[in-house]
Amino acid sequence: MNIEIKIQTAVSAIVNELYSAQLDPKNIQVNITRKDQKGDYTVVVFPLLKISKKSPDQTGLEIGQQLKEKLSEIAEFEVVKGFLNLTLSKEYWAGILNAAAADLSYGYKKADENSPLVMIEYSSPNTNKPLHLGHIRNNLLGYSLSRLIAVNGNKVVKTNIVNDRGIHICKSMLAWQKWGNGCTPESLGQKGDHLVGDYYVKFDKEYKAELKQILENDPEVKAIVCDDEEKTAEARKAAAEAKSPLMQEARQMLVKWEAGDPEVRGLWEKMNSWVYAGFDETYKLLGVDFDKIYYESNTYKEGKELVLKGLDEGKFYRESDGSVWADLTNEGLDKKILLRKDGTSVYMTQDIGTAKLRFRDFPIDKMIYVVGNEQNYHFQVLSILLDRIGFKWGKELVHYSYGMVELPEGKMKSREGTVVDADDLVGDMISTAREMSKELGKLDGYTEAEAEEVYKILALGALKYFILKVDPKKTMTFNPKESIDFNGNTGPFVQYAYARIRSVLRKAEAQGYSIPLKANAAELEDKEIQLLRHIEQFPETVAEAGQVYSPALIANFAYDIAKEYNQFYHDFSILKEENVEKRSNRLLISQTVAQVIKNAMWILGIDVPERM
Repeated sequence: MNIEIKIQTAVSAIVNELYSAQLDPKNIQVNITRKDQKGDYTVVVFPLLKISKKSPDQTGLEIGQQLKEKLSEIAEFEVVKGFLNLTLSKEYWAGILNAAAADLSYGYKKADENSPLVMIEYSSPNTNKPLHLGHIRNNLLGYSLSRLIAVNGNKVVKTNIVNDRGIHICKSMLAWQKWGNGCTPESLGQKGDHLVGDYYVKFDKEYKAELKQILENDPEVKAIVCDDEEKTAEARKAAAEAKSPLMQEARQMLVKWEAGDPEVRGLWEKMNSWVYAGFDETYKLLGVDFDKIYYESNTYKEGKELVLKGLDEGKFYRESDGSVWADLTNEGLDKKILLRKDGTSVYMTQDIGTAKLRFRDFPIDKMIYVVGNEQNYHFQVLSILLDRIGFKWGKELVHYSYGMVELPEGKMKSREGTVVDADDLVGDMISTAREMSKELGKLDGYTEAEAEEVYKILALGALKYFILKVDPKKTMTFNPKESIDFNGNTGPFVQYAYARIRSVLRKAEAQGYSIPLKANAAELEDKEIQLLRHIEQFPETVAEAGQVYSPALIANFAYDIAKEYNQFYHDFSILKEENVEKRSNRLLISQTVAQVIKNAMWILGIDVPERM
């Protein structure tokens, strides 16, 4: 039983015994003792005064005396201004160390055949552009979340939905058709997703030039006049967009695609194949993967069928122009389009079809969508529509909403080509890791191949940690140079702490020192117990992080224990300690701290180097 629960249960029994009052153990406040006071855990006495009818000190004293008698884990206690501070025995802490040292998967809960199945959707790229910094946060959050949920005793299916159809895809296709001159990734020596993304930007550039031409020269557009200048500008822009030959061609291409036109479908398959090859390289570079990939080109028809069925059943309605809508005003929302007037589907329709296929393919107990907070309304609507259609799991879907990631200079825009490409960013991070490591002399004595592997580990560790240490709900600013610092709350700082411990253990082995299987409780010192407090809290941190879906709790735990160990390493001798029992304890603690750091970083998808 968890020590906090043990304390709560014991205090509840003592209150009943001393003061004849029934008190739910969950209502008894037990906190970690403040650093400026002596003790490990603190019972807050003030809420108990109405029951005891005594002063805080007297109440704390009476409960403390009884606790010390009932729980062998408590070595001593102290009452400080209404707070009952409990100091746990060295035997208790030795037991924590021994249990953690014996378990390589310490802090994890294993799934079994009866465990819930959780499906997590992340990445969700469009095949009209390469992955960028925003996608990186999505992928890293989704992948880490999948591991976090797995180590909390769940079965997990990692899934991706590729947005491989729609007007945005047709824009890239049309631009390549008009201005590509038959170029290919091979002919240009360029990744396929980058090539296609360049033509998405090209379309936007030509489209804007076309709109400017229409606005300046078309007499019908120029003749539009409204009540004020702002309304006039908006009306003229809308009219120009309606007249745009480029956009009309793109829309015609989409209609042809949905009709199965062989030429359009052939071009679509060719360009998408280029993009998929590029995506695969980037996913491999980032160290993320999927158990099942769905494609909107296969799911949108399922969605259309469900929408049309809902239309027949009166759950949706058709406008005079032929478009199909859902009226959500009774739900406190507005009206949502599900099929356009030309019969083409929208994202919502596609998500309905994808959900149907997923629940057909897997016995899912929970569905989690990792999608940015700009889509909060979309998933609120999707949940209602799935429920209305008749899927009982509709109301239970989870939108894992996260904040956007920006650069110090501001937001990124895909259409204008101002995004930070994922491949370029990782490449720059590796270069920065190489420069800083050489400057600091971190990898002296490595072969070039060994050093390059560590540079990559450090770069990805810096990137992943910097993004994952932030509360997912918050918008964050990514600063590449700050992320790769070897000092402060960074991935390289934690990685270096791990490598330092492994170095200590290698030296111990070389000197013939063995690491014991169990600690000598009598020889444990206060500074060592501070480290053991961190080790004790790891399983609870993993459980809490799993409940609130926050890899940030794991990242910051890893930093805290690494920082605590560095201080311990600075203050205490390990290999030069002459007392054999003390030295053995410190080696066992070092080995266990390293394993806990490794386990924490694994949840984040971060590798730790054995030496630096």
